[in-house]
Amino acid sequence: MDRTLRVLVAGAAGLVLLLAACSSGGRATPPASGSPGGNKLEVVSWWTSGSERAALDVIFDNFTKSDPGVDIVNAAVVGGGGSNAQVVLANRLASNDPPDVWQTHPGGSLRAYYNAGLLADVSSVYQQDNLSSAVPKQMRAGVSVGGKEYGVSTGAHRVNVLWFNKKLLARAGVSPPVGDYTIEAFLTDLRRVHAAGIVPLCRGGKDPFATSELFENTLLSVVGAKGWTALAADDFRWDGAQVDQALNSFGTMLGYSDPEAAALTWDRATKKLAAGGCAFEGVNDSAYGELVKTGAKEGTDFGYVAFPGTDDAFLTVVDTFVIAANVRDRASAVTFLATIGGKETQLAFNKVKGSTPIRVDVDVSSLPPYQQAAAKAFRNGNVLLSITHGEATSPDFQRTFYDAVAAYADSKDAAAFHSALRDSDGQVQPFGH
Repeated sequence: MDRTLRVLVAGAAGLVLLLAACSSGGRATPPASGSPGGNKLEVVSWWTSGSERAALDVIFDNFTKSDPGVDIVNAAVVGGGGSNAQVVLANRLASNDPPDVWQTHPGGSLRAYYNAGLLADVSSVYQQDNLSSAVPKQMRAGVSVGGKEYGVSTGAHRVNVLWFNKKLLARAGVSPPVGDYTIEAFLTDLRRVHAAGIVPLCRGGKDPFATSELFENTLLSVVGAKGWTALAADDFRWDGAQVDQALNSFGTMLGYSDPEAAALTWDRATKKLAAGGCAFEGVNDSAYGELVKTGAKEGTDFGYVAFPGTDDAFLTVVDTFVIAANVRDRASAVTFLATIGGKETQLAFNKVKGSTPIRVDVDVSSLPPYQQAAAKAFRNGNVLLSITHGEATSPDFQRTFYDAVAAYADSKDAAAFHSALRDSDGQVQPFGH
């Protein structure tokens, strides 16, 4: 097996072992009957929650309009916020049985597949429908190697968002957060909500990424956009005072977490927020689609603010689809990616998913207020790349980061956290290089 491919398999296995420590794991969604091939296009993703399935159906339906003779095999894998899907995918790749199309993230994650020789050049898609000029340069860089594109992105989720249940805050006598909300004010509000007998903080602890995002957001609140750039360039002190400050605040937040957090997936935690089971949740804006799916009303039942101390940043997780180098039906696979990049799909998909169109020429005036605000922040703010989702760093460092955050959540041992990240190899794979 190629060394790079071995690293992919080992990295994916490490993520699923971490997941297994927190839950009973997931299962692969059974593919459609029959063996993929001929007029079938097999697509592997991890989109299985209510809003995710609905958003994926938008892509499938629009693709079918363009290529009606092709049947889609939806090989989505349940559980782990993508961890389970990565393991299933890595094992299939190692067995030389790739799906035609699969979901990943730009930057380090996509580059690992490229380095293993697994991806097809999809530059031709960027010559259609003005996609090349409509996608921001930084976002194109994340799917490019050597001047060629190897993936098409669906939309950008904002990681640094804090959601809150407005009725619970009113019951606790806490004013809804507004701009320039600080970590200190947030910790004070958590304490006041707890004193009112309300669960302060929902957290989908069964999905490790949710806890990692909470720490990632807290770290960003301390180091700011400038510090994040240094982090992504491997010029950051993981044993410095700023990390200790973030760990201390993070530890306090964990102390206010829902006692049931370890048993909840991210979407169940979000549903609990909507139902009045907790007051706050710090998780990426996939939560928006889930909140709306439950029937919760923006501005009445729930509100939102940039995660404390991160107003000027758009910490992003970008979902991207790639094509196997030895894809069976290249024309249909290219049409699938072109569908993703089209303006009609971009608008309809992101409206359901709760994310921001990756194309900046999409008119977002028909989207709800939150998504309009998120699109404005994406187009005008400091767009930063996520460690948790394998964009800013290598898959090896991503796994180490998950492990270190999980260990700190259990032990509160800052020295062990410092050591794990300071000594990690293979951290940086700068976005777009």
